Amino acid sequence: MKMLINVPESVVPDALRGMAAAHPELSVDVERRVVVRRDAPVAGKVALVSGGGSGHEPLHGGFVGAGMLDAACPGEIFTSPVPDQMVRAAAAVDSGEGVLFIVKNYTGDVLNFNMAAELAEDEGIQVASVLVNDDVAVTDSLYTAGRRGTGATLFVEKIAGAAAEEGAPLERVEAIARRVNEASRSFGVALASCTTPAKGSPTFDLPAGELELGVGIHGEPGRERRAMMTSGEIADFAVDAVLADLQPTGPVLALVNGAGGTPLLELYGFTAEVHRVLRERDVPVARTLVGNYVTSLDMAGASVTLCQVDEELLRLWDAPVQTPGLRWGR
Repeated sequence: MKMLINVPESVVPDALRGMAAAHPELSVDVERRVVVRRDAPVAGKVALVSGGGSGHEPLHGGFVGAGMLDAACPGEIFTSPVPDQMVRAAAAVDSGEGVLFIVKNYTGDVLNFNMAAELAEDEGIQVASVLVNDDVAVTDSLYTAGRRGTGATLFVEKIAGAAAEEGAPLERVEAIARRVNEASRSFGVALASCTTPAKGSPTFDLPAGELELGVGIHGEPGRERRAMMTSGEIADFAVDAVLADLQPTGPVLALVNGAGGTPLLELYGFTAEVHRVLRERDVPVARTLVGNYVTSLDMAGASVTLCQVDEELLRLWDAPVQTPGLRWGR
């Protein structure tokens, strides 16, 4: 496989050096693997910290900035960051109002963020944590006890980040983050495997003419494999899987997320089908976001995330945000 890299061992630090060069509004510690908004700590503001394995960009470093995360901790490819990174990030952004850890439900992330919370509290930093577990495809997977955390991470970081930017206290920001997670569900589909730099070949075998329904963001198996389907058929399957679990009674935010190797031309076509299914199921769509936001390196495929919203959550979603990966209203 051809990749635009130097050597596999330097992929993450090379990417962090590039992020630092492209985004002077961020403070990027390449050696210690922490990305922080340059104006942190922001006085009177609860700080949001997240992180996870690299390979899912722009998640999480690309969501650091005003209205979203205060810091992110990138691990190695598909590997959790370590507690020292998380404690360092919390210390860098804590203004005295507390820190919220946003954690995707993967075993390594959960263990390391829990340990980091204990270490940070030993240093006098008040920490709360919210677990994101929105994937309806499977329970208890290769990396996870319970449901996996996927696209809803973006909704949690954006909406809770807006609440924190407004000056809400830690308890309120935590409660809003939990509400968003509980109101969100996701389902992903893979058309082709991803390739990690270290392996240099597909991470799982997906024969030509087949697709994986319910794939995880690390290539974990989903519900089943089928012969290739049309965009409309995939939308029917994915949206119905989400709606069967979420059962919304009001409008939703819709995220049509590319896995990293699917062009926007296809994603917009898929979005049209997602909207068709929601219209047929009498589910109103308040806002739609389309693009590559929670990726799996170069995997071909997409995921659908829906979040039921009320007036408050929609207002917080629409609030200004200024990050490398998401920006509007400023």
